[in-house]
Amino acid sequence: MDDDLLVKYIAGEASRAERLFVDDWIAASEANRALYEQFKLIWDQSPQTVRNINKEDAYIRLQNRLNNPASLRQQSLVKTTPTSYWIGLAASVILISTVLWLTFNHFYDNGSVSFIKINSNAKVRAQTLPDGSEITLNAHSTIVYPKRFTNNFRPVSLQGEAFFKVAPDKTKPFIIKVNDVTVTVVGTSFNIKSRNGKTEVIVETGIVKVNEHKNSVELSPGEKATVMKGALSKEQNKGKLYNYYLTRQLVCDKTPLAEVVQTLNELYGAHVVIANKSLESLPITTTFQGQSLDEIVSVIGDTFKIRVERKNQQIIFK
Repeated sequence: MDDDLLVKYIAGEASRAERLFVDDWIAASEANRALYEQFKLIWDQSPQTVRNINKEDAYIRLQNRLNNPASLRQQSLVKTTPTSYWIGLAASVILISTVLWLTFNHFYDNGSVSFIKINSNAKVRAQTLPDGSEITLNAHSTIVYPKRFTNNFRPVSLQGEAFFKVAPDKTKPFIIKVNDVTVTVVGTSFNIKSRNGKTEVIVETGIVKVNEHKNSVELSPGEKATVMKGALSKEQNKGKLYNYYLTRQLVCDKTPLAEVVQTLNELYGAHVVIANKSLESLPITTTFQGQSLDEIVSVIGDTFKIRVERKNQQIIFK
């Protein structure tokens, strides 16, 4: 895979045929997908550096490291500068090529990239990473990470939901990529959930930085960032519903009924529906532990004097 084409693809400048070619390459193997995700991670994490880099110096450094002879591609990158946009794009290619080579030359073992992929399937699964960080995957979630963290950051890719307890290391930031969201930490604990086009990051301890394209927020304990349809927002989190798959508890602290219902559906595989929209914001303060779904629904109905109907496989709050 050509670096120039990957940069065009990530920058949205590739033609339809080029996009299809890269899509096929990414889908061809887990190694390709992991390499692409790390390529894009470097792109997302280095926007200011890309804009300011001296492309000639970067190119020379790259060639010194790789010890390769000059090529026609080198000449085109160093000598041709048709517009300021293409200067920046060429510099991006050189920067990312340099960093990628430095990053991934440590991950090759007998010609293949050494990445580990963990699927939780239908169960909750715990995994300890090479740096001692602990990850608990919720059901139907996936993580991909290098066999060894050998460079100046610790990259992980996530699909689904997971709770992270990151081992402290100020010299190597821990970076999680989930869809278009990048989460950066040094040592902290937090939950990331990304399903149905919505990504949530909830911090339990420490400081967490959340990036989505050009937008970013910094979260402290008890705060939540939500990314949906390109919009990034920050607010106080109410309760600890996010860690139900860790503790088997539903801890509510003025938690809106809509959030409780969403968690019940995930936890019990149920189909609870709020038919009356005015009920969605009703605040609940309690802890459920060990109760059945019917018992929890009964408590909610009695507390708020809500009429509960059962129709087919649905439980309806009215």
